[in-house]
Amino acid sequence: MHVDAAVGDREAVGSRAAAWLARAIVAACFALPCGAVALAPVLVPAVALGQDADIAAEDGEPEPEAQSYLSFLYTSLGLKYVIVFLTLSFGLVSLLVMCFLQFRRTVLLPPTLRSQFEALLESKDYQQAYELAKNDDSYLGHVLAAGMGKLQAGYPAAVEAMQTAEGEQAMKLEHKISYVSLIGALAPMFGLLGTVDGMVAAFMKIAQSTTTPKPNELATGISQALVTTLIGLWLAIPAIACYAILKNWLQKFNADVDDESMRLMARFQNVGKK
Repeated sequence: MHVDAAVGDREAVGSRAAAWLARAIVAACFALPCGAVALAPVLVPAVALGQDADIAAEDGEPEPEAQSYLSFLYTSLGLKYVIVFLTLSFGLVSLLVMCFLQFRRTVLLPPTLRSQFEALLESKDYQQAYELAKNDDSYLGHVLAAGMGKLQAGYPAAVEAMQTAEGEQAMKLEHKISYVSLIGALAPMFGLLGTVDGMVAAFMKIAQSTTTPKPNELATGISQALVTTLIGLWLAIPAIACYAILKNWLQKFNADVDDESMRLMARFQNVGKK
């Protein structure tokens, strides 16, 4: 009996020592923010597993209920970051849908406009061709209308007007895709803000506690620090990738519009020459 009691005492002392060592490791990790962010996903579960038996035996607390991944993300983010990231998400989706619908060859260079405009030029109905281009709201329509409007001043003036119109239309389209790039830049910034916010909350918990805080008390700040960064990257990566794709498409469409408008207006090269 005495031997069993001594063994039990040694096991209890060893368990308490292991628990205090785990607490000390967690506190040391929080001495450096970067170390806390990097090691928290590994240390917190390990410490929690090591203390489950002691907490259940000493405090009689029930085990926490299992959470779904989505509810864990919502709880970790908090209401303000949920609103921020939902706003960025809806804005990004709306911009991408609008851009991908507009950045199409049939929209920017309508085949109907090209065929009808060329047919009117062949029949020498220049006024009707000008009206057709002027009433068309496409990229190519604006460029052709600008060139036809300056044709009386000579072919060089018409070419200069078309180049000016190309620059204006390209700038309008680039402004639209620039908002995609803006979201790609803002998302990780809000993620970093959440990381700092979560680490400050964790440090405040340590500073305001007279004893070493339990891991589950620090988990709120740590999870916010990590989850906000995760969501920010989830938004930033597709936004930056889509911005690069859209910008490449825009450059290609600029070249296509320039080639097509110059081809259609090439018949007026001798206008204005003496």
